Amino acid sequence: MVPRNMTFSKRLMDIVISLLLVFVLWPVFVALVIILATCEGQPIFYISERMKTPTQGFSLIKLRTMRPSVENIGVTGGDKSMRMSRLHRLLRKTWADELPQLYNVLRGDISLVGPRPPLRVYVEAFPQIYAEVLQSRPGVTGLASLVYHRHEEALLARCVDAAETDAVYRRACVPRKARLDIVYQENRSLCFDLWLIWETAKKPFQRKT
Repeated sequence: MVPRNMTFSKRLMDIVISLLLVFVLWPVFVALVIILATCEGQPIFYISERMKTPTQGFSLIKLRTMRPSVENIGVTGGDKSMRMSRLHRLLRKTWADELPQLYNVLRGDISLVGPRPPLRVYVEAFPQIYAEVLQSRPGVTGLASLVYHRHEEALLARCVDAAETDAVYRRACVPRKARLDIVYQENRSLCFDLWLIWETAKKPFQRKT
């Protein structure tokens, strides 16, 4: 079934490209799982509730990129940096931790391209913003991810505790990413999606300037 806020052609593109990526990248994925299990132990995966509509959540799957903690809530900022190993940082830098989300794409939870799926707490805190943003099915990557991700990381990296991270994210990141998500929504097309996928695929191989 095609989700209500996706066209049939976009859903078909998601399925075809995701299956191709699974076929090509499964040896890389298996190798990463073995390396993580050997170097960092269990659990291998990080599962977090995210929202695909303003009222409907789902379980987003990623490779774990920090040591477990009972206080692992909210977005990632400088307050969590001590829980990341060099391997964790490499997975984040190359976006390899996102590979398990191909499962979410095939399930129809998310698309390959769209706004990043938000945490429930932010959807409830900004209902008007996310009522508009989540008219597009969330995605693995998107315009906001490509344009704003590095700046967001820099802002949050300076935060020293969870409260500051949350405050900065609410004040600076939520509205700015939402504006970019709306720009995507107003201009979305299969060609635009393919361009964003291509730019995302190139990202791990580009040097920071």
